[in-house]
Amino acid sequence: SVYGPNRGTMPERRPFVRLPTDVYPVNYGLCLKPDLIDFTFEGKLEALVEVTQATNQIVMNCADIDIITASFVPEGGEEINATGFNYQNEDEKVTLSFPSALQKGSGALKIDFVGELNDKMKGFYRSKYTTSAGEIRYAAVTQFEATDARRAFPCWDEPAIKATFDIALIVPKDRVALSNMNVIDRKPYPEDENLVEVKFATTPIMSTYLVAFVIGEYDYVESQSSDGITVRVYTPVGKAEQGKFALEVATKTLPFYKDYFSVPYPLPKIDLIAIADFAAGAMENWGLVTYRETALLIDPKNSCSSSRQWVALVVGHELAHQWFGNLVTMEWWTHLWLNEGFASWIEYLCVDHCFPEYDIWTQFVSADYTRALDLDALDSSHPIEVNVGHPSEVDEIFDAISYSKGASVIRMLHNYIGDEDFRKGMNAYLLKFQHKNASTEDLWDCLEQASGKPIAAVMGSWTKQMGFPIIVVDQEQVSDDRILKLCQKKFCASGPHNGEDCPNWMVPISICTGEDPKCTKLKVLLDRPETTITLSGVSPDQWVKINPGTVGFYRIQYSSSMLESLLPGVRDLSLQPVDRLGLQNDLFSLSRAGMISTVEVLKLMEAFVNEPNYTVWSDLSCNLGVLSSLLSHTDFHEEIQEFIRDLFTPIGLELAWDSKPGEGHLDALLRGLVLGKLGKAGHKPTLEEARRRFRDHVDGKQVLPADLRSPVYLTVLKHGDSATLDTMLKLHKLADMQEEKNRIERVLGAISAPDLIQKVLNFALSEEVRPQDTVSVIGGVAGSSKQGRKAAWKFVKDNWEELYNRYQGGFLISRLIKLTVDGFAIDKMAAEVKSFFESHPAPAAERTVQQCCENILLNAAWLKRDADDIHQYLLQRKAPPV
Repeated sequence: SVYGPNRGTMPERRPFVRLPTDVYPVNYGLCLKPDLIDFTFEGKLEALVEVTQATNQIVMNCADIDIITASFVPEGGEEINATGFNYQNEDEKVTLSFPSALQKGSGALKIDFVGELNDKMKGFYRSKYTTSAGEIRYAAVTQFEATDARRAFPCWDEPAIKATFDIALIVPKDRVALSNMNVIDRKPYPEDENLVEVKFATTPIMSTYLVAFVIGEYDYVESQSSDGITVRVYTPVGKAEQGKFALEVATKTLPFYKDYFSVPYPLPKIDLIAIADFAAGAMENWGLVTYRETALLIDPKNSCSSSRQWVALVVGHELAHQWFGNLVTMEWWTHLWLNEGFASWIEYLCVDHCFPEYDIWTQFVSADYTRALDLDALDSSHPIEVNVGHPSEVDEIFDAISYSKGASVIRMLHNYIGDEDFRKGMNAYLLKFQHKNASTEDLWDCLEQASGKPIAAVMGSWTKQMGFPIIVVDQEQVSDDRILKLCQKKFCASGPHNGEDCPNWMVPISICTGEDPKCTKLKVLLDRPETTITLSGVSPDQWVKINPGTVGFYRIQYSSSMLESLLPGVRDLSLQPVDRLGLQNDLFSLSRAGMISTVEVLKLMEAFVNEPNYTVWSDLSCNLGVLSSLLSHTDFHEEIQEFIRDLFTPIGLELAWDSKPGEGHLDALLRGLVLGKLGKAGHKPTLEEARRRFRDHVDGKQVLPADLRSPVYLTVLKHGDSATLDTMLKLHKLADMQEEKNRIERVLGAISAPDLIQKVLNFALSEEVRPQDTVSVIGGVAGSSKQGRKAAWKFVKDNWEELYNRYQGGFLISRLIKLTVDGFAIDKMAAEVKSFFESHPAPAAERTVQQCCENILLNAAWLKRDADDIHQYLLQRKAPPV
């Protein structure tokens, strides 16, 4: 199996085999009739297939579906009825047996079947909503990626088996029915006057995982993009206004991608639709993109700036897939990263085009790049390209390596090649493989031809082996030359890799100096363990910085003299924001790995006192949160809170509570971040003001602006009692927008009394919380305090059956486990977590469990190593000077 020996007590699966190729589909004619009351559906499939060699059986994917009849009609021949249906449930396959061999050539495969509209947010499932009159109803919606089209109809459910689709839906006449293509016919259904049959145009050749249909009640807003595509955003009834922001982004984005790829969008329309119960953030179904409500709906008055930014990024991401993924699809899930890494990179390019004021590329470093470095430093990480087979293994690679490391190495590649050749190569790739499938190598070939650079050799070292290097840098000055010695080793979260067989990378290195921090002075490709570089004309008083723009996917350890010389560049802001962020982030992870003392990082953090940039603060704040969580296991947790208050007070005073004229998006984000940090750390004036504004908000005197709600809610709950919690739960019940409900759900865990923590955990599983959001409530409890962490873990163990059954192995189960146990810092907790999941297996979360256990051990080692030094430092920085 792909994970090596320590698989616990998982039963060994039969080796995974792909479907046989002796029969393949050319066109699926599919008619579905969902019952929105009994939660079942009837289906009729008539597939045009090609038999490539005579066979008396047809093997297809099929899960939770009952086949009633099946037959095969060879072109110009007699119908042959199938005599047996043999279901292999474990493999999600069915074998149809025929009394005589089906001969080579074309034919029609006809299958009548029934299935259930499940409540697991995968396949063809039901999604609960409430009408304006308060009545509970259900929509029927789909989520097929990666391997769940087979729950809606028997099919060849592999990304490389592409076909066209003719879809028809039989639905109540007062409901909206949508699919990938435009409606071409809508007529009364003869057997029931309350139903209509809706027919959709034939799709292009496409993979099964991108097929979609939605039946429910929706309003929409509509526009045309400048290249003539009809764009609609479907919203819950009465909320059409909230679709306008996404509509604007989508109509700007389609022409941007058409221009970037030099390939037009191939369908006549695209719909973006908000689905109430939705596991992922969104899904790029061709022509019918589905979203969580919070990833699509924006209310000008009640949506905060971070929500607008999130919607813009997700819309950009899903629309990029219409080319990269849908038009050209990965040959197998091993290459999933191509889809996801690419879309996760270009979503930022697109948002930067639509909203330059977001400074979104700096945010990329904090949101994706550093997150990927953290995960990829673990021994239990995995390469970007993973061999996967069984569906549960596929589920598991939808992680920060495929998305965030994938996006980071594409950003590095784009920087290495240059935009012009990159676009030339992308265009060649899309044209060569359109309506087909491709692998990672195919993309490298196209980019290599366009740029003349050794792309396959360079990139292979980043996608085929896990991890990344740390570049150790030393310097000496020789007259007017600066001589740099660089050497690379694998970076491990547990310290430097000193083994014999140390892997190497092909590392594109760039270097800038204090003379012009924005301009790269030299670029080299480090293709061996170490090298020496001479920078000419660099005077002794100038600093030298490796990796300007923080683009290369590696960490850096400077000699102490080089680091000293960079610190003034942090204080006087002459270093670029993204480089100030990168320097701090590198040092923080070196301290976690035991390569420097955490005290060095605290000293560096104090140099950020003049910092104006939101993203730099955001990353700093994140790392302080990690440290604060670690030190909650000590008796000097209050001292780190004091450090946080001291660090954030000056910027807090400068920003104050109310936005000033001329402020923009980033000011709003920074104010929310700083006030939340000060409030949580118990800064008295912030706490008092938050309480005052919260009272006015609740009494309806003065509604809190959306950007201040999270920090205020968090602050009053952290220092609140049962009355505060009850008030928050009431606000939750009254909230009309899912965004506001989520905002409250995420902070409820901040409450500190044990009985109230328990109340919040019980609330997480109640009817009040949508199933996909339960995870963030429990995670919020675990992340807020030491008591919360213990209580959340106990709650997950006590309610494991229900939670596991609810998420059935999707990635939500991995997220739940990670959020709950990642913060422990005692060796014995790692053993406890490991043994719990040995007796309660969760196949799709196996690797997550390993990563969590590794993180717990790393936390414990960090605490043992540095706790005393940190304590001493925090005490002496307050000591009066002698």
